[in-house]
Amino acid sequence: MKDRVVLIGGSGFVGNNISKRLTFCEYPSIIPTRHQDLIAEIESKNVLVRGVHLPDFSPASLNEFFKTLTPEDVVINLIGVLHSSKGTPCGPEFAHAHVEIPQMIMAAMKQRGLKRYIHMSALGADINGPSMYLRSKGVAEEFVKSSGLDWTIFRPSVIFGNNDNFINMFGKLQKYFPVMPLAGAKNLFQPVAVTDVANAFIASIDMPQTIHRSYDLAGPEVFTLAQIIQFAAKKEGLKRPIIPLPAWMGYIQALVLENVPGPTIMSRDNLDSMKVPSVLPTNEPNALMNVFGITPTSLESLMN
Repeated sequence: MKDRVVLIGGSGFVGNNISKRLTFCEYPSIIPTRHQDLIAEIESKNVLVRGVHLPDFSPASLNEFFKTLTPEDVVINLIGVLHSSKGTPCGPEFAHAHVEIPQMIMAAMKQRGLKRYIHMSALGADINGPSMYLRSKGVAEEFVKSSGLDWTIFRPSVIFGNNDNFINMFGKLQKYFPVMPLAGAKNLFQPVAVTDVANAFIASIDMPQTIHRSYDLAGPEVFTLAQIIQFAAKKEGLKRPIIPLPAWMGYIQALVLENVPGPTIMSRDNLDSMKVPSVLPTNEPNALMNVFGITPTSLESLMN
């Protein structure tokens, strides 16, 4: 019997893909959710998947949940948010999702004797990074590394896939605008496919050599943000001119977008994050290929 995997944050975009891959690889898995009405949907995916109601991410709730686990269980933590109100060093929403929740998870693991912990971070995470987002991810990495657990950290660039909220959002947005004013147009990304990320997470479960290691995950090509936005338009059968905005105007645009109703498209903190190229460091081999034997998937694959 393969190790049982606890997938925390398993109902999101990346979580859904990892859950499907776990099922394909015949790993029994548990997906805790704060939404009790989602349990039936989670369990309908496969008999190997069990949904569990987790009322909130508090020490009491997590400790109660971890009482049902065994020391052999593997924990994957995907919890993350993209936006937060202001704070030092990282804002309350970032601090809670990226620092406090992982700390509570790891504390509950140690109390129950669990050892294997696989953590989702981000390329560019740094306690001294230019954005609250990157700083919060960097602080979390420091706690993971000092946890005493058998940890592995994954640091992906922007993640794409058929149902992502990045390429698809910008594609749909361009249906309504004849031109695209864009802050950070020249900033660099190395988009990585969600299927490749999922495969790396799953592969690491049975690779003891990945314990106490951190891996940057990136695709085969580097793009500017403008090129990614142009690709998103192409995917929708559109062609829209892009108007790069100077930094001061970009911050005004982001400030406006932070305050319009609906999901936040871009924030000032997002712009701060983009000051760090989301690409593999120079001369660093691609871990997808070199460690996990995965041929990185091109962004162009979304056109198939």
